[in-house]
Amino acid sequence: MTIKEIIAKALEEDLGNGDHTSLATIDEEAKGTAVMLAKGYGIIAGTEIVREVFELLDPETKIHIFIPDGNPVQPGDKIMTISGKSRILLSGERTALNYIQRMSGIATTTAAVVSKLKGLHTKVLDTRKTTPCNRVFEKMAVKAGGGENHRFGLYDMIMIKDNHIDFAGGIEKAIEKTHQYLKKHHLDLKIEIEVRNFDELEQVLQYGGIHRIMLDNFTPDDIRRALQKIAGKYETEASGGITPETIRTYAETGVDYISMGALTHQIKSMDISLKAIND
Repeated sequence: MTIKEIIAKALEEDLGNGDHTSLATIDEEAKGTAVMLAKGYGIIAGTEIVREVFELLDPETKIHIFIPDGNPVQPGDKIMTISGKSRILLSGERTALNYIQRMSGIATTTAAVVSKLKGLHTKVLDTRKTTPCNRVFEKMAVKAGGGENHRFGLYDMIMIKDNHIDFAGGIEKAIEKTHQYLKKHHLDLKIEIEVRNFDELEQVLQYGGIHRIMLDNFTPDDIRRALQKIAGKYETEASGGITPETIRTYAETGVDYISMGALTHQIKSMDISLKAIND
């Protein structure tokens, strides 16, 4: 689904057969302006999604964004103003706020994590641990916070994990079958493989044929040892049990990427409000 299609479904979920409160209390031709205000500290994300919400409801709605995505806000900051039919402003209010509050929470969390890696080359990656049908928005928010996106779904990268290896009958078979599959279907996808210990790492290094190695649940000391063995031949990624408090220790090993599911599934939405401006 496209972004517009997802937003349209979200509006349909909320509106049903009509915003009866606004239809009952507001004149059809009444017009107004509302201001979106930050009520907390953080990084804003989702302003263009808010624009899409209101323009889907009425293309004549006017949005003036003061603070674009990726910028810091503090309580009282004016994020944007929205002008148009009063019924439209009320009908789109909750859907718009749901998007920008959650996206800003993700961007804020991501920025806090990224700030801990200042001066290091390690990049922070998100994962597929996202809200169903909202992945595109959550990954946009990670980018706004200074993080990087891992694969978007199961279709844009090969990622051979522990269960794939076990079901395939081992590391060599899993990699071999992957290359056969890609060749047969004329696909050009990067291959990442997860290793759980040094024995599996040795098998991967002996067989080759991959682009990135994920070191799953390795300690920082073990990561350093693993990186010496890998010797820059492949991209490296650390994952598993890494927290904002420990991420710099892991990054100081020299690993290329650190993936954290917590960027999208353990966040607090930012407090943002939409208030009518009385002339």
